[in-house]
Amino acid sequence: MRRRPARPRAVLALLTAGTALALVLGGCADDGRGTPQDVVDQGYQSGDGSTTTWPAADRLGPLEITGTDYEGTPHDLAQWRGDVVLLNTWYAACPPCRAEAPDLAAVATDYADQGLHVLGINSRDAAGAAQAFQRQLEVPYPSLDDTGGGAIAALQGVVPVNAVPTTVLLDREGRVAARVLGLVEPSTLRSLVDELLAEEAP
Repeated sequence: MRRRPARPRAVLALLTAGTALALVLGGCADDGRGTPQDVVDQGYQSGDGSTTTWPAADRLGPLEITGTDYEGTPHDLAQWRGDVVLLNTWYAACPPCRAEAPDLAAVATDYADQGLHVLGINSRDAAGAAQAFQRQLEVPYPSLDDTGGGAIAALQGVVPVNAVPTTVLLDREGRVAARVLGLVEPSTLRSLVDELLAEEAP
């Protein structure tokens, strides 16, 4: 018995499905500007490590963030006015967050006596996952439990945070002086910190 030829509607449906699949798969490819597109279900938005800095006259702020860390200790950025502050968004299952953690820990330790405060912001993890990350990677600084999103909302109100991790540096007046989207290079980070610490206190 001969098969009946495929109906035009069936052929059209197959072509449409194939085109949709190609578009979805194409979303993982390079966007033509040299930066990879974010991949669905990869668990994080991949920044390219791009760094933006603002001269003192153009800085926005002061940034107002309060919250409680995973150990129950309250934090308020206003208490650190006069010092330089490094904020870092992260969560435990984020590969670049794990990769940069040792460098951030080293910077926090090396500059602790020079007027640098480091504070993580985690909007995804429950205490167990976050504290395990901190123990395993020997993170010496606290992180806000920001599952309610208040700290990120305050940060976004001053400077766009389009990737995890994102590192934001505040000057001695609490204003946004620099931002790194994605994995931060240790030499870049130390250079930014050095420049801000060299600025005169207000």
